[in-house]
Amino acid sequence: MRKEKQHEIELENFNPDQAIKENKKQFSEKKYMAKLLKYAKKIGIQVSYYSLLLFYAFKSPETPKTAKLTIAGALGYLILPIDLIPDALPAVGFADDAAVIFRALYSVTSSIDDTMKYQAHTRMKKLFGKNYDMDEIDNKFKV
Repeated sequence: MRKEKQHEIELENFNPDQAIKENKKQFSEKKYMAKLLKYAKKIGIQVSYYSLLLFYAFKSPETPKTAKLTIAGALGYLILPIDLIPDALPAVGFADDAAVIFRALYSVTSSIDDTMKYQAHTRMKKLFGKNYDMDEIDNKFKV
């Protein structure tokens, strides 16, 4: 019981922005965007769009701390150079990344708003151009 109370206090005092600043070496907006740009076509429209939704949700001051922790973990996993399944493996290399992104997205769905959807949609149009087709996107996450 004491550990739960300590965890609650730590969560209450947790500052996601400060944590990111302190851990910039492991996680940064620049690293995330660089990896997304490099691998967007390989990981596909769906995973790219959903990861952008998570990214914009993380940046929003309206997103609850618990959701930001989930998002930071998922996006952190996406940019880590070491994965459960190496990204270099054809066809399955990004399966673990996709699973982490999907799981995180569905656990923070209530934190995703229309502004975030629009931001992700706009970035996707820049990344994929005419190849960007929202048919792969779940209706509840479309603009």
